[in-house]
Amino acid sequence: MIASDQAGYDRIRDWLSTRCGIVYADGKSELLRQRLSRVLRCFNCGDLDQLAAGLLNDDNEAIQLAVMHAASTNHTFFFREAEVLDKVAEHILPRLADRSQVRIWSAAASTGDEAYSVAMIAAEKLGPSFLDKLLILGTDISAPVVERAELGVYAKRQLAHTPPAMLRKYFTPTGIEQFRVTEQIRNVCTFRRMNLKARPYPFSRAFQVVFCRNILYYFDKSDQINTLNAIHAVTEPGGWLVTSVTEPIRDLGTPWINVSTGIYRRAE
Repeated sequence: MIASDQAGYDRIRDWLSTRCGIVYADGKSELLRQRLSRVLRCFNCGDLDQLAAGLLNDDNEAIQLAVMHAASTNHTFFFREAEVLDKVAEHILPRLADRSQVRIWSAAASTGDEAYSVAMIAAEKLGPSFLDKLLILGTDISAPVVERAELGVYAKRQLAHTPPAMLRKYFTPTGIEQFRVTEQIRNVCTFRRMNLKARPYPFSRAFQVVFCRNILYYFDKSDQINTLNAIHAVTEPGGWLVTSVTEPIRDLGTPWINVSTGIYRRAE
């Protein structure tokens, strides 16, 4: 391996950790190199050292966005971890039914599957009129996936876990094996690009529920704690945090109170 190429790789990996909180362990170097190869071709960079030079130039936002997008994992699908979503439907949403407005944040929203899934679950559980007062914000560090979320068009494979009745009710066929979320559901969700490491978070109004799933394990322990504390600060007293079942946070020493697997609550 050429020394400059290794030095370039190390600079890129350090930038991802410092700027984005995305950590690639030594055992995942080939995975990151494979993902960066697409960026190399796109920007006609000869090697990772040249790519790193462009990345560290703050005026070159295009390369920065491309590296962020390549390094972040965007494989997702509708109704992921149904057991956690069932708890949201049965134990959280009914407690919000009488609110004049309900604000939910899908942090690390990827292509919007999670945000739209939650909107559909809310409509099923509390009726379509509940959507009139429901606001769901989806954020992600990757600009391309935010654009895909706003479009709301998905390949059939991303809907493999969608109940058939909900597929018929909330999606419209468009193109070959592609489906678009209905306007009724799309109107509930707004998507924006945001870096979870850019703290404190710029929200003037608190959320009742925050989803932060399948992202924390890409952060080191310090960033996990800081992210969870920052989410706590923008969640109203008594509000909920929903994590992945594979991301236990009980031992991190944050203020979140564990309710059940994947469900936490801020003290009232």
